[in-house]
Amino acid sequence: MDEHPKTNSAQMASPTYRLAALDQDFLLGESTRGIRFMLEYEKTEQALKAAHIASTIVVFGSARVREDGPGKQSLWYGEARKFGHLASQRGGALCEEGGTRRNVIATGGGPGVMEAANRGAREAGAPSIGFNIRLPHEQEPNTYQSPEFAFNFHYFAMRKMHLAMRANALVVFPGGFGTLDELFELLTLRQTRKASHVPIVLIDEGYWREVVGFEKLIEYGMIDRADLTLFRYADNAEGAWDALLEQGLSDASESDEDEDLARDM
Repeated sequence: MDEHPKTNSAQMASPTYRLAALDQDFLLGESTRGIRFMLEYEKTEQALKAAHIASTIVVFGSARVREDGPGKQSLWYGEARKFGHLASQRGGALCEEGGTRRNVIATGGGPGVMEAANRGAREAGAPSIGFNIRLPHEQEPNTYQSPEFAFNFHYFAMRKMHLAMRANALVVFPGGFGTLDELFELLTLRQTRKASHVPIVLIDEGYWREVVGFEKLIEYGMIDRADLTLFRYADNAEGAWDALLEQGLSDASESDEDEDLARDM
């Protein structure tokens, strides 16, 4: 018979002895993917509810746009910055401590247009949200989103859900695949009536008409002409704000009862 072990160090060091909630190997395994989905949803949900953030205005656009970039890049950056500022001032993101915040600027958290919108909100003295995402080439949060609302996601699906579920409006600046993905996600939710009325504005009509053949979709019978009423165009920040109000955006003067905190996804 073996001698009695002098210590229980082997048992204490065994992976099976770790508390499940503290076992990273277990939590990051394939069998717990559903739990990770739930955790990514719940962590962000609790933080936003605790901060009394009732609704957001989502601003999306290219991460490649620069303030001093070539062509129209500097214009797009500047208008995104202006929009973040004016929407924060007029939409209800500014309020007394503990009050309900409405139409808080929310972006994907990265550089470019997203940085500009977060920057404008900060310059207005308002909080803003960054829904960041882990990528193979690590995406880092821009420095203008509120640190307490700088979230980080592994799953695109859960990130997109949080971008959509509190959205009172979507403002889309020129961008590439990621921007198109977010745009068509919201357009699909609107078209299929899976989401309540969410005003959508596309910035720089010339860009969007050149990049996306909306009329061709009608010509081939893929969408109805009425579907083109799901969004409007604008060329600057003021125009975007006016277009949102014309489409029924809830502003700071409206009551809490008009806010839908749990949109049916």
